[in-house]
This record gives sequence, C-alpha cells and structure tokens, in this order.
Amino acid sequence: MTKLRRILKCKTGNGFPLVVAITLALVLILCGVMEFFRLNIIASGVKEALQDAIIVTVNDNYADVYHGVREGYSGGYQPDGSSFSYSVNTGDIYSYMDSVLGMEEVSGSHVKYSGEALEYKLSGLDVTIRNAQRFEADATIWLEVPVYFGGKQLPAMKIRLKVQAGYTEVF
Repeated sequence: MTKLRRILKCKTGNGFPLVVAITLALVLILCGVMEFFRLNIIASGVKEALQDAIIVTVNDNYADVYHGVREGYSGGYQPDGSSFSYSVNTGDIYSYMDSVLGMEEVSGSHVKYSGEALEYKLSGLDVTIRNAQRFEADATIWLEVPVYFGGKQLPAMKIRLKVQAGYTEVF
C-alpha cells in the first residue's frame, strides 16, 4: 500500500502506466454494464410488445365472452346444433408483434436484424385462454439475444417471458 501511495505521489511519470491500467479497467467495466443494459432493454421491449398483443387478443374476444349472458360464464361458447362449441379466438400474436417490433419470420422463428447482425430471436409462443371467473389469457415465449463482449460473441441469453391479461365485465 505504501508503494502504491509513493507511486501516485511521485512526479517523475512512473504513475502513467497505472493511470492507463485503471482507465482500461474502467472501460471494460463500462462495456459490461452497457451490454447488460442492452439486454435489459431488449427483454423489456419484447415483453411489453407481447403484453400489448395479449391485451389486443383479450379485447377482441370481449363480445363473444359475455354475449347475452348476465350472471353466468357460459360466454365463449356458441350453440352448435344440439351442443355448444368453443368460440374464443386466440388472435395472431406473432403478426402483431412482427408489425410492432419490425421482425420477420425465418424458418419458424421470428427474428429482428440490426443491419446484417441478428439482434434477437423469438420462438415457442404458447397461449392459454381461460374463461372462468374472468376471461384470462396467458402467453409465454422464448427470447434469444446474442451477447457480445470484447469483440467476441458469447453464448446467447435465452429467457422465457411470461405475460397475462384479463377481461372482467364491469356491468
């Protein structure tokens, strides 16, 4: 510790390599923090777009869910001869997200490119719709984002995003 203090107080220029080393260390830390923020921003943007798509799907179904049913939850079913058939539409969530996020479909996955580089990839959308005490829709999707640090590509961040939306009749 005393040697470091002596080097820092020395006026002969011996502290210059230490200043360069500290600056490079701070730059590396800053690069890691910036990559973390990039991944966070992409994940939150995709999650918000998925939430919007699920809300649109739930709102598009409101008329069929409570059609003429006052105190029951038999909405979402239409008469079909002597029985009833389920008439809830899951919507086209991928096309909504493609238009909002500027993605395109490539071999079963929906991808977003930044120039020539892959920015992120979405796959495995699963939507579950329940019509019980209230009309609810759950959606999960896999998000894969390439991670870069120090000019090299690291293993991609793969996370499962889950959102839920519901519709409750007011009157």
